[in-house]
Amino acid sequence: MLGDKMMCEDIVQNVFIKFFENMYRIRNSERVDVWLFKTTRNEIYTIYRNKRTHVDQYGVLDADEIDIDSSVKIAEDFELKEINQLVMKELDKISIEQRDVFLLKEYSGLSYREIAEMMSIDEELVKSRLYKTRQRLIHKLSKVVSI
Repeated sequence: MLGDKMMCEDIVQNVFIKFFENMYRIRNSERVDVWLFKTTRNEIYTIYRNKRTHVDQYGVLDADEIDIDSSVKIAEDFELKEINQLVMKELDKISIEQRDVFLLKEYSGLSYREIAEMMSIDEELVKSRLYKTRQRLIHKLSKVVSI
């Protein structure tokens, strides 16, 4: 989601430091996963709010230094990356609740029940939010991409 491995590692480190500092305050010790999810989500949102500059993901100064494997299908990879960027751009336009449900289902592979428990909502509401988000993405992306 962030596209930066080092930033992800920093988030994990920050979350576990917060966990260590606050573990005695967590009321239900069986639901630590919910606390970790919410804290991680908040850390990511903080980064997005504070993010002002684009970071070079390859870390090279000269384009000649980038090695490209000739067996990789560059056009297909570019197209998939472009579609992913379009999806993420559309997800930024919808409510946080719908976005979270979509990301937990599509990118994390959680079940409806697991998402409902994690977000403290009804399973039918999870299905409804997921349906609405998918329909919106289909509508927006069908104009751009030939499916």
